[in-house]
Amino acid sequence: MCWLPSRRVVVAGLPALLLLGCRRSTARRAAPDFELKDADGRPVRLSDYRGKVVLLNFWATWCGPCTVEIPWFVEFERRHKDQGFAVLGISMDEDGWEAVRPFMSHLGINYRVLMGSDEVSRRYGGVDSLPTTFLIDREGKVAKVHVGLVSKGRYENELLELLSSAGAGGNRSARPGARAGRAG
Repeated sequence: MCWLPSRRVVVAGLPALLLLGCRRSTARRAAPDFELKDADGRPVRLSDYRGKVVLLNFWATWCGPCTVEIPWFVEFERRHKDQGFAVLGISMDEDGWEAVRPFMSHLGINYRVLMGSDEVSRRYGGVDSLPTTFLIDREGKVAKVHVGLVSKGRYENELLELLSSAGAGGNRSARPGARAGRAG
């Protein structure tokens, strides 16, 4: 049985609960694959990152809590990318790249940013609140979901746990685009 502490959590967390089931469940479900374009117009698929721990963050330039956590994600990308870790930011800005590119430059975002879509949002249970962040293990399964702002320390602890967990010896050198016929 799932423990639901308040109606507010039920409404905000319902997509995550539907995707993951009860909190106590140890079974992880596959993160839905998608294809979105990055700031250079190149297609990016989540499946390109199999073998890495991925922090998948749905955000927008107008979202205050998003601007708090983005510098943390920049730091995590810099610090952990050589350990088989990647951040993917999915912007849900309606103004598209016109709003997002200057914002990326201003904050010094060093990870791939993709332009989101309603379809990808639906695949992830309907992202109704920003920020919404999914931590995905090396096997491509959702390990954690955070709706709203959580602490930098909590993210760091969860990332370190995923990076050091079984399977950490997996494909550490896997790079997006490393498949045959794709330029990285």
